[in-house]
Amino acid sequence: MDTNEFTVLKLFVVGILVNAWMMRGLSATDSFNPEPTPPRPKKPCNESRLQLGVEVCGEGFKRDMGHIDPQYWCNLTYFISEYHLFTLCTEKKAENVSCYWPNPLVESYIILIHKHFFSKCPVDQGVWVDPPDDKLTILILIPVVLTLAMIALVVWCSKRSDILA
Repeated sequence: MDTNEFTVLKLFVVGILVNAWMMRGLSATDSFNPEPTPPRPKKPCNESRLQLGVEVCGEGFKRDMGHIDPQYWCNLTYFISEYHLFTLCTEKKAENVSCYWPNPLVESYIILIHKHFFSKCPVDQGVWVDPPDDKLTILILIPVVLTLAMIALVVWCSKRSDILA
């Protein structure tokens, strides 16, 4: 057997072994903790506590939005951090009471918040218009010409290396 064939065969066997090992689902925790801990029983979702928690998050969001001029409520850049904190708060409250997120209760509350703060925001941000034909042609031709130039350069350099070799 040729040494190249033997090397390929060894790599093939190693690949199969690595694949089998990965398919077993071993992880770092398996190697350090040989006795798996039994899964904790899942508590049922406490929707009444979730409702109270989400309302606390909403009150915080309303307080934060009170510091922002209402004319900027339709511009996400002015309140993105407050909205992010509101979202994280609702996720944490849902997790604390063993509920999944998002769920219908949280979604309905978020919709109420949206109706309160963002109902007057315009839906259309404007009409997109194509640039004039001469500019559009230039914008299309530049990458095409550069691609062709790069291909020609690669071919020319490969022929030069054949001559030099």
